[in-house]
Amino acid sequence: MKVLVVGSGGREHALAWKLAQSPLVKKVFGAPGNPGIAKIGECVNIPVTDIKALAEFAEKEGIDLTVVGPEAPLVAGIVDEFEKRGLKIFGPTKAAAQLEGSKAFAKEMMRKYGVPTADFRVFDNPEEAKAYIKEKGAPIVVKADGLAAGKGVTVAKTVEEAIEAVEKIMVEKVFGEAGNKVVIEDCLVGEEASYLVVTDGERFIPLATSQDHKQVFDGDKGPNTGGMGAYSPAPVLSPEMEKEVQEKVIKPILKGMREEGHPFKGILYAGLMITEEGPKVLEFNVRFGDPEAQVILRRLKTDLVEVFNSVIDGKLIDELSWIPETAICVVLASKGYPGKYEKGKEITGIEEAEKLDNVVIFHAGTAVKDGRVVTNGGRVLNVTALGKDIVEARENVYRAIEKVHFDGMHYRKDIGLKALKRLGRA
Repeated sequence: MKVLVVGSGGREHALAWKLAQSPLVKKVFGAPGNPGIAKIGECVNIPVTDIKALAEFAEKEGIDLTVVGPEAPLVAGIVDEFEKRGLKIFGPTKAAAQLEGSKAFAKEMMRKYGVPTADFRVFDNPEEAKAYIKEKGAPIVVKADGLAAGKGVTVAKTVEEAIEAVEKIMVEKVFGEAGNKVVIEDCLVGEEASYLVVTDGERFIPLATSQDHKQVFDGDKGPNTGGMGAYSPAPVLSPEMEKEVQEKVIKPILKGMREEGHPFKGILYAGLMITEEGPKVLEFNVRFGDPEAQVILRRLKTDLVEVFNSVIDGKLIDELSWIPETAICVVLASKGYPGKYEKGKEITGIEEAEKLDNVVIFHAGTAVKDGRVVTNGGRVLNVTALGKDIVEARENVYRAIEKVHFDGMHYRKDIGLKALKRLGRA
């Protein structure tokens, strides 16, 4: 069969890499793809938001399965368009994707169906939002309602910082239409974790646990990014905690979506804060996390095509099998990310690093120029490694990173340390 992966980042390279391993797959396409995907399949230059062109390509090429990586096309209704044409596609409908497309929608759903989350208010008037912040005080969290590529959230330590965030989002419109409304919520304290399930709308199966690292610098300092690294499994999610997340978060939100007439099919990702009162939801995403996908897919033994088809057909596969090893991913980013950064820096050492045992490098923001691989984004490469435990996985990934170089390369050196601390080994 022919498979189309929509997207161009590290998550999409990981999806293409895993799908290509299926004996059912004879060809993988990436739209628009990246130089990593080009090594295992064919890239077609169609932007992720050009839904009509993507559907026409899938029809013309006889694509048997389309897998959508990023949130933007899902929120824009790519699944509805493909289904209307009788094309097989994995992911939620436009109505169901509102769980990520509108933070206000997600928070109202959580309130209505009793999912634990921070107390909040929604505002469409900046002056009212600022008045509320002054009344509540800091720390406080300000979120753009719509999609902002993981950068629309400000955890403000002072009232001034929160007001400045409202100003940027609602008045300066730095995220465009996504800033027509803001969600202002209480600041939760605890340890973050990512919990992903695959669901056919009725039943669900949990994916391996993982933990992302949002801030750009070591020690969780600096501004939020799309994610600087991840590992799986995540000791913060004990089996008891997993059970609690399933009962208090996943089951009620899936039931709520069914009752609202928008059954959710695809990957549901709960971004959690593990607080002293138990797990609380920070946000929902409607697709694989990036870089969580990279570590989850490195550990998955089950054929991914079979998993996706079982969801589309409404007969969810009975179980998933995993390798016991720990997987880790460290993001190599451009200097200046998540702010302004330069592109076009030559990258060396990828092939040498990949010769090491258990190392796979996924391309996130790269391009080919005059036959050389160069930087082409904020997050450039995702270096992944396996190990018998987090200690060995960390050693393997950082040994691989030593071989890779580009001008201004920045990465966190503490990915996995939280796991060591939890396991009493730090």
